[in-house]
Amino acid sequence: MMMDEDIEQASLMSFSDRPRAFPSMRSKTYSPLIFRIIRKLNVRVLSIILLFCFGAIFYMGASTSPIIVFVFTVCIISFLLSIYLTKWVLAKDEGPPEMVEISDAIRDGAEGVFRTQYSTISKMAILLAFVILWIYLFRNLTPQQEAAGLGRAMSAYITVAAFLLGALCSGVAGYVGMWVSVRANVRVSSAARRSAREALQIAVRAGGFSALVVVGMAVIGIAILYSTFYVWLGVDSPGGMNVTDLPLLLVGYGFGASFVALFAQLGGGIYTKGADVGADLVGKVEQGIPEDDPRNPAVIADLVGDNVGDCAARGADLFESIAAEIISAMILGGTMAKKCKIEDPSGFILFPLVVHSFDLIISSIGILSIKGTRDASVKSPVEDPMAVLQKGYSLTIILAVLTFGASTRWLLYTEQAPSAWFNFALCGLVGIITAYIFVWISKYYTDYKHEPVRTLALASSTGHGTNIIAGVSLGLESTALPVLTISAAIISAYWLGNTSGLVDENGIPTGGLFGTAVATMGMLSTAAYVLTMDMFGPIADNAGGIVEMSQQPESVREITDLLDAVGNTTKATTKGFAIGSAALASFLLFSAYMDEVSAFANVSFKEVDIAIPEVFVGGLLGSMLIFLFSAWACAAVGRTAQEVVNEVRRQFIERPGIMTYKEKPDYSRCVAIVASAALREMIKPGVLAIASPIVVGLVFRILGYYTGQPLLGAKVVASMLMFATVCGILMALFLNTAGGAWDNAKKYIETGALGGKGSEAHKAAVTGDTVGDPFKDTAGPSIHVLIKMLATITLVMAPVFL
Repeated sequence: MMMDEDIEQASLMSFSDRPRAFPSMRSKTYSPLIFRIIRKLNVRVLSIILLFCFGAIFYMGASTSPIIVFVFTVCIISFLLSIYLTKWVLAKDEGPPEMVEISDAIRDGAEGVFRTQYSTISKMAILLAFVILWIYLFRNLTPQQEAAGLGRAMSAYITVAAFLLGALCSGVAGYVGMWVSVRANVRVSSAARRSAREALQIAVRAGGFSALVVVGMAVIGIAILYSTFYVWLGVDSPGGMNVTDLPLLLVGYGFGASFVALFAQLGGGIYTKGADVGADLVGKVEQGIPEDDPRNPAVIADLVGDNVGDCAARGADLFESIAAEIISAMILGGTMAKKCKIEDPSGFILFPLVVHSFDLIISSIGILSIKGTRDASVKSPVEDPMAVLQKGYSLTIILAVLTFGASTRWLLYTEQAPSAWFNFALCGLVGIITAYIFVWISKYYTDYKHEPVRTLALASSTGHGTNIIAGVSLGLESTALPVLTISAAIISAYWLGNTSGLVDENGIPTGGLFGTAVATMGMLSTAAYVLTMDMFGPIADNAGGIVEMSQQPESVREITDLLDAVGNTTKATTKGFAIGSAALASFLLFSAYMDEVSAFANVSFKEVDIAIPEVFVGGLLGSMLIFLFSAWACAAVGRTAQEVVNEVRRQFIERPGIMTYKEKPDYSRCVAIVASAALREMIKPGVLAIASPIVVGLVFRILGYYTGQPLLGAKVVASMLMFATVCGILMALFLNTAGGAWDNAKKYIETGALGGKGSEAHKAAVTGDTVGDPFKDTAGPSIHVLIKMLATITLVMAPVFL
């Protein structure tokens, strides 16, 4: 029979001529409840509701400040642009039926896993909200809050509402990232049959849609909270709260975003790398089949993981980064304005919102600058995708410098120090340059065009052990340049802020910390474009998998391989960017925490003396937390991968026809195993991260009460946060860079270097890549989320430690 002949030749017959190869992995179509409700509404009713919402938003903005109106306007325009990008991407063809079937299977699996994971996260968030409510009902208030008549109950309800809103927005940001990626992947695959540049443009615009929505939601969410509290509490009215104290009410929003981001990154990272490692160990190493071969039962789970771990989790991650940075900068700006007795402090408080509004504008220009000029032929020389992305990033950087300078002149000019705005503009320039250097350093250590990765690939030619040794040493070495860069940035920005001319009533310079805040804003002033490059990676990876599984011509696979390799580099560079911004943001949050302790305790709290034994112990505990958390995260990936390996081996043994295409693998079984394991394994390290600072703070608060040291709990937590930040930055740099370098060393060999696929060097490189998987996509990204979450949870719980 013809079918038998096809099987003997080990080739798949036409998908349209045989039963569905990739069955649905969900029982029904899934989308979050809020989206299902919106879909059921009549168009006219929905239009009226939207007009009412926009009217209410702009009314609150007009009642607050013209600056807020500007922020609202830019965010809404960016949402409209993201809708345009969505329609543009979805208008592209999905390719032949075999591609569509694979894409449907990936989408089904990703949506099912997202539903399960975020259902658990939402239940945990609600439970934590009740804990926060109970704590805040018995906590102290600042003298300013008491003077404004803000009781404990009102403060508790405000914090819980902000926490839940931050968690909700973070969850929506994650869903948006996954929603577009599972629909863009097949369109990139289809475009790769025609043109590499067209495929690149689709992937970039799909990532751009997600980035604009994530950044826009972070900005508009904080702006809505700020304006709502401003109007509701009668800020700056007789007997009302002072506007400089208002940012302290927003800390719950940052904590909610951090909470969801941590569990999303943990669960998503465990899922994607558990599936990836399991698929590689049995498929590539034991069976010698290609990475995305349709005979591998774990291949769909692997592709699903790219969307859950790299898109959904990264969207929540960057959302949290921006939210934490904005809130901490608003707190520091308000504190400085109060100390300097600036007549109108609103510019210093709202400056972060304006910077990120301009980020939406300039990143949109950068995204749209990447055109889809078609190659004359798929076989013609292909322009380097990294060079194209770099051009867009360079354009965004130039525009960021211009808009940042304009923003500082508009909002940070004050008669008390006429030249202060220029100093702060230079602080922003320091941050922008720091971001560019971080991206370059990460690219240097992870792109196979540069020496470090090629040296690592060469080490693979002498065996598995030398590959591992070279990868570990490369990761350790890669921490030096980023640390030097971030150190220079902090010192430069602090000095520029301190010499800005802003002084308190005693003539002491007070602009140093705000200068570092402005530098952090500068570093994140191109966040939307950076997230676009990050989202590009998993979309390109999925596209390559779809091309491989649908058995497209080798020329098409070459294009998707090139995009995938560039995607690995962009993911690594954006992780480096995220770590750098996390370092600066954590420094700001640490400073904001000290300011908040001062406000609640009504005493000066500017120094932490690590010579005090208890405080030093707090630092040790913070350092230990990073190592223990990393160990648990990596171990979780290992245990999940073991389950996948056993399942794939079982299927190969019990269904020998899989290797000759006589039988179909049970893809859904692997998806279910990994989803269950990821859900189970994310709990322990997540609880460790949340409980540690609270337990330590309470224990040492009690100890301080009995030893006559009233601020001991706050000091020990500050030390814990400080040491955890330092260790966390170094650990995250090591893990991310080593993992990215191992991955691209394998990609380099697969281009034909050192013997190419199937060679001994390639086998050693696969081992290195397997070791690096939990480093770069689970433990590393989770750590930089962890250090920011530690900072936000200490902000929320600061009164408990006093």
